[in-house]
Amino acid sequence: MINREDIRELAQFQGTGADCAISFYFQPSQPRNNSHREDAILAKDLIRAALREAEKNGRNGCARGDLQRILDLAATWSGSQARAKVVFACGSRNFWREFDLPAELAETQLFLNRRFHLKPLALVMAAQPRLEVALVDRHRARFFDLHLDDLKEGEALFHALPRRGRGDGFAGYDAGHAQRSVKDEILHHFKNVAEYLQQGQDKGAFDNLIIGCHDINWRELEPQLHPYVKKRLLGRFSADVGTITEDQVREQAHRILRQSLDQHRQDLVNEILGQAKSNGRGVTGLRRVLRSLEMGEVQVLLMATNYSAHAVECANCGHLDAHMVRYCPVCGHATQELEDVCDAIVPGAIRRDVELLYVKDEPELDRVGNIAALLRFRADQNRGESAAAS
Repeated sequence: MINREDIRELAQFQGTGADCAISFYFQPSQPRNNSHREDAILAKDLIRAALREAEKNGRNGCARGDLQRILDLAATWSGSQARAKVVFACGSRNFWREFDLPAELAETQLFLNRRFHLKPLALVMAAQPRLEVALVDRHRARFFDLHLDDLKEGEALFHALPRRGRGDGFAGYDAGHAQRSVKDEILHHFKNVAEYLQQGQDKGAFDNLIIGCHDINWRELEPQLHPYVKKRLLGRFSADVGTITEDQVREQAHRILRQSLDQHRQDLVNEILGQAKSNGRGVTGLRRVLRSLEMGEVQVLLMATNYSAHAVECANCGHLDAHMVRYCPVCGHATQELEDVCDAIVPGAIRRDVELLYVKDEPELDRVGNIAALLRFRADQNRGESAAAS
């Protein structure tokens, strides 16, 4: 299963003129007949096209071995693969990585470039954050990790309630004492659950949290949760800890996640466009976004799912420019054209820990160029404030 360290490693990769960075995304299809050959044929066609392109650029030698290996693998995946596959390879660097993904890729694709093509991977990862699902009642708690559709149950907490004796004692004193004792034990259990979740949040074990419990238990559990844990909470559903199945846990978690992501995207679109109109912490359009990325200002990068644009990149300093200039305006060295600027933007955003967010069918974003960013700060405004203070 792919993790953040893997993604960062892929984003850091930068080939030279002699290197061929191959990115292969395999999306299993529904077979139309019993031969199950459609996927293998498609992979073969993509690889042949990649070889022809490599020959044009004089890079056939560095790519052929990896492409043949990918073709052999694709033949074994066809017809029997429930999950998507992705391969990143560079033979000249002895680099080969294979990962499983949920079968949610747009299509089977192959890219050959100086760096790995990470946009399809970023699309899947943005829609599948690491979730912690906690199922809680008054004396039990079960915890599940859900990431890229892979659900794993971790350790559980169990707190047995004190047993009551047969009698209530003089004037019912023992009955009241036992009732208070039970309430104290239940409260202690909820505090243990809250502490466990806080420790997981502090260790970075999950990105977001979903809780399953009945309403009566939620009223007692919620006040015990740390404020930082509450910020990670996406939602809650009603569940019986002892009888719920893993499929039901996965279904409820995905439902709440989809609703939360949709709301988060809409809120960010409104915030970024509003900030941009008021000359605040928002910018729109490729030129302004590239400048803000270079200045280290960007907190969230927002793009349409189908966004693509031409740009140039300086081979010396890495400067990206929306204007198709022959020489870098920063260092004066020659530039090279990028057919899709996302090939450079996405790895750069990953390296800088910028949140990547993709939206689909958003007219407001389309009117401003289908790319925008929410900024941590505005360097030009900060400089102006500093000069005024001086």
